[in-house]
Amino acid sequence: MLNGSDLYALDISGASFVKACGGPCTEGCVTLARIGEDTWALGDSKRPGAEPLRFTTEELDAAGIDPTRFGLNV
Repeated sequence: MLNGSDLYALDISGASFVKACGGPCTEGCVTLARIGEDTWALGDSKRPGAEPLRFTTEELDAAGIDPTRFGLNV
């Protein structure tokens, strides 16, 4: 399993982010992309220039974030 610093060493330039909205998407949405096996990047569509946070699948699960809600397979 990758540690936190290893996650930020992964190249995400080609990552394909998808949105999941809890309300009107005009207000901004959480974005998620798979960036490796059991690794994810979580962004904010209201701040597209901000560096996405990176998590393992285990960490997303602990935070209650389900990639299937974004249409992504775990």
